[in-house]
Amino acid sequence: MSGTGRRAQKGDRHLRSPSPHKQRTRHDTELGEKNRSRAAGFTLIELAIVVLLLGLFAGLSMPMLLNFGQDDLRASARRLSGTVKYLYNEAALTGLEHRLVFNLAEGSYYGQVVDRKDEIKELTGIGGRHSLAGDARFRDIYQPRRGTRNSGEVTTALLPGGWLEETVIHLAMPDGENLTLRLVPLTGTTEFFDGYREFEEAGR
Repeated sequence: MSGTGRRAQKGDRHLRSPSPHKQRTRHDTELGEKNRSRAAGFTLIELAIVVLLLGLFAGLSMPMLLNFGQDDLRASARRLSGTVKYLYNEAALTGLEHRLVFNLAEGSYYGQVVDRKDEIKELTGIGGRHSLAGDARFRDIYQPRRGTRNSGEVTTALLPGGWLEETVIHLAMPDGENLTLRLVPLTGTTEFFDGYREFEEAGR
């Protein structure tokens, strides 16, 4: 074969064989398309997860919002009962009369102690001044010896001998929800009743 023919064959092979650069370009293009497909797939999965989480959060938050007022009543009742028990125990430990004063207009209450000189001192800390939680308020307070009061201040005495004046406290929310608390004279504990409950006789 002549030199001219061999050069022609080499030239044909050179034209038919794609360059390494072109091979890499096609390969990169295919990989890019695959990566874009995978990215799109992950985006859809992530979107589905986000929608699911939003649904779960909404389902959990709605009962919390619906019970928000009820939580204010329960929180107020728990804190008030804790204060009552604290004053009851302090009266027994110190041998001094303690008092719990309710301010119905302000929705607050605080403890007092009558010292050995018969001086009345307002307490601080656990027995100090506290307010009802949120929108909770005092609807009225009943004591067998004094009747029902819905304004001003009402005082409950806690004596050193392990006795407190029976007191029935009615808490209310603006939407009409009520909670009744009864301070038990011989134990210093607090009973809870849903709704507005009346006690007509002492010790009942």
